[in-house]
Amino acid sequence: MKGRTIDAVEVCREFEDVLAPRLKLTVIDRTVYYHLLRHSRFQGEVRLRFTLAGLGTKLGLSRRPVQNAVRRLGNHGLLQLVDRDYNGHLVEVRLPSEVRAPRARRASRTAKLSPDLDGMDFFNTKSLRQTIHAREGGLCSYCLRRIPGGARCLDHVVPLARSGSNSYRNLVSSCMDCNIRKRDMSAEDFLRQLFRDGRLSRGDLSARLQALRDLAAGKLRP
Repeated sequence: MKGRTIDAVEVCREFEDVLAPRLKLTVIDRTVYYHLLRHSRFQGEVRLRFTLAGLGTKLGLSRRPVQNAVRRLGNHGLLQLVDRDYNGHLVEVRLPSEVRAPRARRASRTAKLSPDLDGMDFFNTKSLRQTIHAREGGLCSYCLRRIPGGARCLDHVVPLARSGSNSYRNLVSSCMDCNIRKRDMSAEDFLRQLFRDGRLSRGDLSARLQALRDLAAGKLRP
């Protein structure tokens, strides 16, 4: 599917001066977006197919940061997933001008109804930290043990060392033991380790992995 001829300089100016700062996009988010933009809209194409592993190799990044960036770009409307199969992701790449106005209109209608949760720092604000603990119901999100209030920790699902954020989508309540043992492991790998150690049943493992997917999708709001 062919797209209209675009002014690349103007697109970059709109993205860097307006959209990227407003959405608080990371360096990796911007790198991934520019690569996809270059190989789609700048080539006169609207759609592009790629694999996360292949995209990571081209950008010199590991799969997880690329996956997170693609997810964030999709959440912000810069990418629209058309299809996903063994051949990779097929997406529509949108220009800044194609997502800025609709998002602004939605924001104006809903600003009084709900806060911008995605823009809040849930790690460094005490009152917001408590909402994460409350969401987990007093249980460790990893081993599912009940933990005393004074022994609760907040853990980054995607570690900060791997470009994780302080969003509610990336924070869970955990016991001190799990917080120390997990370190910079991904949450998925740590849950599988708990299963191998006999601390989670197969059903618990499946449920916790699904919970991580729901968390990343913004379904587990505090």
